[in-house]
Amino acid sequence: MCVFFYTMQIRNIAIIAHVDHGKTTLVDAILKQTHTFRENQKEMRETLIMDSNDLEKEKGITILAKNTAVFYKDTKVNIIDTPGHADFGGEVERTINMASGAILLVDAAEGPLPQTKFVLREALEAKLKIILVINKIDKRDARPQEILKEVENLFLELATHEDSIHFHTLYAVGRDGKSFYNLPSTYSSTTPGDLTPLFETIIKEAPDVAINQDKSFQMLISTLDYDKYVGKLGIGKIYQGTLHKNQPIALTDEGKIVGTYKAQKLYTFEGLQKKEVDQVYAGDIVAIAGIPELTIGQTITDPAHPVSLPKIHVEEPTIKVTIGPNTSPLSGKEGKLGTSRQIKERLLKEKETNVGLKIEQDPEGINFIVHGRGELHLAILIETMRREGFEIQVSKPQVIYKTISGILHEPFEEVVINTQKEYVGIVTEELGKRKAELLDMVSETSGTKLKYKISESNLLGIRSILLTKTRGTSTLHTYFLGYFPKGEKLESIRNGVLVAVKPGLSLSYGIANAQERGDLFVGSGVEIYEGMVVGMASRNLDIEVNICKAKKLTNNRSAGEGVKIQLTPPTILSLEQSLDFINEDELLEVTPLSLRLRKKVLSQVLRKVKNRNS
Repeated sequence: MCVFFYTMQIRNIAIIAHVDHGKTTLVDAILKQTHTFRENQKEMRETLIMDSNDLEKEKGITILAKNTAVFYKDTKVNIIDTPGHADFGGEVERTINMASGAILLVDAAEGPLPQTKFVLREALEAKLKIILVINKIDKRDARPQEILKEVENLFLELATHEDSIHFHTLYAVGRDGKSFYNLPSTYSSTTPGDLTPLFETIIKEAPDVAINQDKSFQMLISTLDYDKYVGKLGIGKIYQGTLHKNQPIALTDEGKIVGTYKAQKLYTFEGLQKKEVDQVYAGDIVAIAGIPELTIGQTITDPAHPVSLPKIHVEEPTIKVTIGPNTSPLSGKEGKLGTSRQIKERLLKEKETNVGLKIEQDPEGINFIVHGRGELHLAILIETMRREGFEIQVSKPQVIYKTISGILHEPFEEVVINTQKEYVGIVTEELGKRKAELLDMVSETSGTKLKYKISESNLLGIRSILLTKTRGTSTLHTYFLGYFPKGEKLESIRNGVLVAVKPGLSLSYGIANAQERGDLFVGSGVEIYEGMVVGMASRNLDIEVNICKAKKLTNNRSAGEGVKIQLTPPTILSLEQSLDFINEDELLEVTPLSLRLRKKVLSQVLRKVKNRNS
């Protein structure tokens, strides 16, 4: 058999950063400036090209790690765009092993934030060559020289080897597709420049991975894809060797051969597309078809040398919810999927690619306990299922405790809150209630930055509360610190709820009476059932209301006849806000059309009996 070796150099680069520091925007510019698209292609007029998922477009964040490839001079550059939100750290962990270098992107005004710390730690542990890019130097409050010092301190904190603290620094405006070796004295949109300094630095600093082509084939599966014609695709970096089409391959797991197959189809990446080829080479990121069942972390090898590569390490989940079939009186009216079997199949399918998830059957019934990395991680899964037509009910998120050396431990987070100076008192009061420990407070031109250490159980629900109390001006970012002995648990500081006692359609008269007792979540003309939570009470006890009540008619004119009822617009909660809001005795009903809060025990009589017995 004649084997041809690949002569082009390959660089595999991960782009890592805190959320909203400009990763995906920079990738847009890289794709356009390397002429990946024709001038008349629609991508040349688009932004956030890599965020192809609907939820990514709506939320403006990267959720799934993705890879693309561009060509610069005689080098192929594989680019891995990773999420910047802490809840999707599993995506970073499973894909960063494909890279040999990393572009650490840091906002010139905000500086390194908690997720910057997480992604840099992962990159240093993987021994990647780091290129620091201080982005958004055009911001009015940009302070790039101060940011450089902050990043240097972060390297000193995280580095375990002296080589790790030596990195190359560039400055950039990713939105304009410009990078600079040195910080410009002034910058405007007319300042000349392009991404040549970035490309040249990648070629110079990141090692060429097109090596070891003469050794036995070995590739770790880092992600999965599906093609309707060829089935499952295993995607990963070839660590060594070459592979040609129809060559025998073995799938191994921890040194054991799972099965032997043929490489039916081979693909490399060019731009946003997969390109079918006859042979693939060491160092490249490729997709292989021909193995019907495979999972992330397994190794594809030469059958003559079935040696597994080290498994991908993923941090353990810290939070869990129970997901099960919808049992409300309105179940089956708005969704087409909702049986326990359908939910189980969907969750197991998600687990194949979402390595940060852990799923187990609830021993008490037909529900499933889903463990994740944070509230947003779980909320994205629930929202995705909802859009696929599922009807489910979800419990209040709970933290996962661990017993270490006979002592109960719980997860703790480092929380960084940026807020305006006038809201500092509100923020400190709220964090004080939650038994948080203040680690640092820094005044900046844009406001005040507060850093806390807090247990994850006391952190639950804080995001929506702070946004409300600070009128949407605060930002909150977290970094997982680890497990510490269980501290004092926060008692519920949420008020009670307004609970419907009669089914039917909500009516203006009933709503007018109920809104005097609290803030409603529903308007008029909404289908209501007994036990449904229709609002938040004005005191810390649950109040039973009948918002389906109509005004009684009599033969005599009443004093109030003809007077228009003034209704307050209802408060509509998002999925994340609903998960934050519910208590232990409540559930969130999720359908393709609606989000409804409800009591676990719907009957008013049975709830009273249960409360009396407890």
